Amino acid sequence: MKIAVVGTGYVGLVSAACFAELGHTVTGVDIDAAKVEMLKRGKSPIYEPGLEELIERGLREKRLTFTTDLTAVLPDIQVLFSAVATPPGEGAKADLRAVFTVAETVGKHIDHDLVFVNKSTVPVGTGKECETRIAKLIKERGVSCSVPVVSNPEFLREGMAVTDTLMPDRIVIGANGDGWAREKMQELYRPITRVGKPIVLMNRESAEIVKYAANSFLAMKISFINMLTELCEKTGGNIRNIAAGMGLDDRIGPRFLHAGIGYGGSCFPKDVRALLATAGEYGLDFPLIEATDRINTHQRKRFFEKILATLPAKSTVAVWGLSFNPKTDDMREAPSIDCIKALTDAGHTVRAYDPFAMEKAKPLLPSSVQFANSPIDAANGADATVLLTEWDIFRGVDLGELKKMMKGQDLFDGRNVYEPEEVKAAGLTYHGIGL
Repeated sequence: MKIAVVGTGYVGLVSAACFAELGHTVTGVDIDAAKVEMLKRGKSPIYEPGLEELIERGLREKRLTFTTDLTAVLPDIQVLFSAVATPPGEGAKADLRAVFTVAETVGKHIDHDLVFVNKSTVPVGTGKECETRIAKLIKERGVSCSVPVVSNPEFLREGMAVTDTLMPDRIVIGANGDGWAREKMQELYRPITRVGKPIVLMNRESAEIVKYAANSFLAMKISFINMLTELCEKTGGNIRNIAAGMGLDDRIGPRFLHAGIGYGGSCFPKDVRALLATAGEYGLDFPLIEATDRINTHQRKRFFEKILATLPAKSTVAVWGLSFNPKTDDMREAPSIDCIKALTDAGHTVRAYDPFAMEKAKPLLPSSVQFANSPIDAANGADATVLLTEWDIFRGVDLGELKKMMKGQDLFDGRNVYEPEEVKAAGLTYHGIGL
């Protein structure tokens, strides 16, 4: 099948490369000419394990191309995916200008039946508005063709995006009243469903809500376990034991019960607040979601306050991990941004290390931040070390060597990576969360 994917961010680029891997002929479209030229050379603008190899193979086998000109692509495609950014706008509402621009471009130029798919995370009602705008423009041009709008939300995890796209838990397709559009989507995903992965069919409005609901529920699990960490610290409880005791109940499950400094990234913070904004538009009160967001902010703040209260004046602090999650260079809503600003504002010197995110982090951090070549290099002469992202390289650090290299002895573990007794045995003072 011939398809186009508009937008080559995380969702769009991974989708385009994976659809090409599944045998479809795919054109990735983006208004950023420099990014398109980079992609034409087989280089990925984002770090995502396995992605660049898929791009290179797709280009080599001529199943994947890139362009800045959507109008040139439209005559040849059967399905168009809109995967453009929907960042937070006024009042945390999703900014849909890019989505509507894509829809209107289609309406102004399409001359044959086409399935328009919203892959971006969009609030309920967006598909209806896209369909209305496209139909209006087609009618004004006097063209006879049908462009049904389908919702097909993504559920990928950064760092696991390729696997999540090729082997998803489920594929959600939301379409209203057009059997042809459903059939095209089922045909498109047949390489995946043939290996037993389920398609869940529903109306478009349900599919638009599903993504926000899933992300908000997962964020709620994270905030719930983080809420209990303060009680553990005051009473001697151990949050790891509590999470294990909860997670073994198959009604609850162990995933997303890992205590730490809270969630960040491009999805959870944005989608939680956008769902609250949508609820507000309909006069609804979502107290569970409000608490989820509030607890996440509080968890991050109290960890930073603990660090600042412990440090002597004008300390040198090693910060391990800058991206919001391991296996990605994404800095959106990364705790490191707030933490490092708090440290430098308090007069401390920061020396940071991250395996992949340092270049993307530099313009977002104070100019005084120093960047190291390794975890131990960052900790050399430091009064304290702060772990913010659980990259594997930090898990294997020799704690005895760390103690020798540091001037001080405080290790702040924002992800509960280390065993407290092992840290103490190395001569370091351990500061975890809920332990």
